[in-house]
Amino acid sequence: MAAHPPLPSLPPADKLFGKRLLQAGRYIMSHKAWMKTVPTENCDVLMTFPDTTDDHTLLWLLNHIRLGIPELIVQVRHHKHTRVYAFFVTATYESLLRGADEIGLRKPVKAEFGGGMRSFSCEEDYIYENIENELYFFTSQERQNIIRYWLENLRAKQGESLHNIHFLEGQPIIPELAARGVIQQVFPLHEQRILKRLMKSWVQAVCEAQPLDEICDYFGVKIAMYFAWLGFYTSAMVYPAVFGSILYTFTENDQTSQDICCVVFAIFNVIWATLFLEEWKRRGAEFAYKWGTLDTPAESIEEPRPQFRGIKRISPVTSAEEFYYPPWKRLLFQCLVSLPVCLTCLSLVFLLMLGCFQLQEFVLSIRELPRIVQFLPKILLAIIVTACDELYKKIAYWLNDM
Repeated sequence: MAAHPPLPSLPPADKLFGKRLLQAGRYIMSHKAWMKTVPTENCDVLMTFPDTTDDHTLLWLLNHIRLGIPELIVQVRHHKHTRVYAFFVTATYESLLRGADEIGLRKPVKAEFGGGMRSFSCEEDYIYENIENELYFFTSQERQNIIRYWLENLRAKQGESLHNIHFLEGQPIIPELAARGVIQQVFPLHEQRILKRLMKSWVQAVCEAQPLDEICDYFGVKIAMYFAWLGFYTSAMVYPAVFGSILYTFTENDQTSQDICCVVFAIFNVIWATLFLEEWKRRGAEFAYKWGTLDTPAESIEEPRPQFRGIKRISPVTSAEEFYYPPWKRLLFQCLVSLPVCLTCLSLVFLLMLGCFQLQEFVLSIRELPRIVQFLPKILLAIIVTACDELYKKIAYWLNDM
């Protein structure tokens, strides 16, 4: 990461904040530089805050991260012009090893110890490939995944609050603050060196196999598996395309010949679809075994959505405090608000469209009008569709949140 120029003198408000964050550091970087920063020992995950965030909020969260997750290294950096603060988050190699053990990260084992993939264990760290190399043992995606796991599992203690936000005991802090808008974004930073290599070997490459292993190392198994399926599907589509083209070329113009060809092509598609699914099951299992996810246990129960609201109660299942929203209230809202709003929106669209069609017929009936005027109803319809799309999107978000 490039060195930063010396800091200018701080105004009084910043002096107070600067004195209370001596160990955090304070640097000036542009927003574009934040987005393009290479994840090195200085940063893996970036957390940004709105420009209205006060010092108390930053200090409160910084203190909780440092006390609750001592493995993390957090630097506070500041944008000179927009007044936006950001937390640059990373961790040492030893801490990442403990995190890999904690989340059960699967890593390749050396051939002399049996090979294959195995969940990482600090007690037997010597059996894993490249364990001696701090730069290459973890991919950037794995580093960021471990740090994200720690951040998302920073939990509140009983009675903790920040301004008007009251946390439940054991509730994840950062997802809640992100949902409330206190945290603007939490995102991993790209590694430009690998992106450039992928650009050449993947995006700009023509008629070459996808570098799926490199995609998996950088973006993770889910993204790699998607592009593996997409590539396999695209290749498999060649067979019905070629067969259909040949069939179309030799089909006569009479109805009987066309009907026979349709039946033949339909039978071919049924056979092709069956073979495609069975072959992808094999191919997908190969990738899953290769990338160490074949025998991955099912994901544990997820935390409730941070946007979920309700009354506090003791769970009859876990005996822990939780938010509870009565089902009858949800059903009442659906019947008295969601359904009428959706019907009203549909009716409005139908009436506006009908009005535009009627206007079009009226305009066309007047032959003396200039030709350009005849297109006005269509232009009006396009504007109405665009406006309604934006309006209905906001209504849909609101209904979904409710």
